[in-house]
Amino acid sequence: MILSYEEIDRQEWSRLVRTSATGTWFQTPEAYEFFASMPEFFRPFVVAVERVNDLTNERTLRGVCVGYVTKEKNAIKQYFTRRAIIIGGPCLADDCSMDEAETLMEAVCQQLVIGNWSLVNAPIYIETRNFNDYSRWKDAFEKAGFEYQKHLNFHVDTSTPEVVESNLGKSRKRDIRTTIREGVTIVESPTEKQVTEYYVILDNLYRTRVKTPLFPLSFFLTFRSHKDARFLLTELNGKIVGGTVCVAQEGKCLYEWFACGEDGVYPHVFPSCYATYVGIRYAAEHNMPRFDMMGAGKPDEAYGVRDFKAKFGGKEVEHGRFLCVTKPMLYKIGAVGVKILKKLK
Repeated sequence: MILSYEEIDRQEWSRLVRTSATGTWFQTPEAYEFFASMPEFFRPFVVAVERVNDLTNERTLRGVCVGYVTKEKNAIKQYFTRRAIIIGGPCLADDCSMDEAETLMEAVCQQLVIGNWSLVNAPIYIETRNFNDYSRWKDAFEKAGFEYQKHLNFHVDTSTPEVVESNLGKSRKRDIRTTIREGVTIVESPTEKQVTEYYVILDNLYRTRVKTPLFPLSFFLTFRSHKDARFLLTELNGKIVGGTVCVAQEGKCLYEWFACGEDGVYPHVFPSCYATYVGIRYAAEHNMPRFDMMGAGKPDEAYGVRDFKAKFGGKEVEHGRFLCVTKPMLYKIGAVGVKILKKLK
């Protein structure tokens, strides 16, 4: 049985995410409500599949999929780039059947393409950005219209602080020591001014190197007050020089959503390296046994960010992405446009 947001039992939803090997913060009720609280950035959606026992009438949630369709201010840009993003991938019960997984993903497509979405709001494509292994359900995704694409990530073991230190690369340890010696400190409860300083650095990184859209400053100013947000900003002589913005899933994982730093600006100071290290240590010290770096690019393409992330002692994993193109012609036009814009930036 397919369920909408209003029909999903909140406690059962939380239980599934907490117990499932594919359960991430981005599939929780809190994540959906966070997306829904900011309509200027997101058009959120959630679909769930439930099993009903014919004899006892017992209802069990078998899978849930939370995501959002991007919302650009520029109408032309929105028309050609609108996309549905499922961060982390859907949450499936560990014993979820192929039929249940297929039913869930078919329902996602149906809601986004045929449901209550106008032609100008319906996404051109739907993409799951997997943080866990979905290989056992690959055939189910493909039957539902999703194509698998290779994509890398790093998972850092943060079961204990001792494990973190033993796995850390020598060059990273050296950079961290010199950064601390030069007086860089961490700000865990930043002011609006400090978040703004951080955003300027992050925005420059996205415009000059990452070359993908970044949420506006107001997103970060709002997110900093969320109970699951962890802002760990690096400060030198009263000035923010970088930092990491993470999301905490207690007892499970700390996700590094955004990270940047003014590396190379100050002698012997590596603010982005130190910020990520502090995030990793934070996870180890707060009962979150994994630090998820949330992506490291395609394996067949050079990617400087992947080289940076590889030196923190994490395990490189290839859980990939699933892509469903709902409007092929617009998808091709948008892909060409994005490539041109990246070259021009």
